[in-house]
Amino acid sequence: MTFTSAQRLLVVAIGLQVALALPSLVALVLDDRLLNGISVWSKPLKFQASLIVMLGTVLLLLPLIETTAREGRGVWLACLVACITASGEILYITLQAARGRASHFNAETPIEALAYGLMGFGAVLLVLSSLVVGLYILLKPAPDALPGLQLGGAWGLILGSLLTLVTALALGSGQIAGPGHWVGGVRTDAGGLFLLGWSRSGGDLRVPHFFATHIMQALPIAGLALDLLAPRLVVTGLLTASTLCVAVVAGTFAQAAAGRPFF
Repeated sequence: MTFTSAQRLLVVAIGLQVALALPSLVALVLDDRLLNGISVWSKPLKFQASLIVMLGTVLLLLPLIETTAREGRGVWLACLVACITASGEILYITLQAARGRASHFNAETPIEALAYGLMGFGAVLLVLSSLVVGLYILLKPAPDALPGLQLGGAWGLILGSLLTLVTALALGSGQIAGPGHWVGGVRTDAGGLFLLGWSRSGGDLRVPHFFATHIMQALPIAGLALDLLAPRLVVTGLLTASTLCVAVVAGTFAQAAAGRPFF
């Protein structure tokens, strides 16, 4: 298969995430410094994994766009923005971990305040780039695309991007419980939920943000499953799945905002 220039950009950006994840994993084992009660290298590894999944999802869904549009300037620009913002974000997060400093909710110095603001702006552009790709899949589908996968891919990126922006705004603004992702409970990540790190003593706004972002993967998988198992129910099944996804995000957001832990 011949890759378009947009696809090659995504491959390079994913490669950067992988290249940074390997030394971060080694540092996790060897470096005993803590931040918010957990290893300073936990955040870079989580973001490296998350960005690999996000960029990889866009890469896998690009063939659902018809050839002319997929090779056009609009898709290329969206992927370029995604690659630049994802790379800039992970480089700063990794740098701050190496310095033993927080990357998020940190405006202690003028440079860190500026960098945090730029990272937030870049995160919005990153999510909007996924939204643009979703719109291309919806409006200019490849003629041979499976209908469930095409609709699931389009609405997964669109709905996931919109809800990610909403939950990220609530998380980053600090309007619910001040700076940080905690709402009530102990303001530390120590003793958090296994692997995910979510607070077990109070609400955690990362929970709805997580579910919102992973709608980008959930709906394409649901669409593909419908193509294979129940092709006549593609539209009904995806509407049901989309409604369920929105309900999960809304429910976990209300739970977190009320100061109650996910588990």
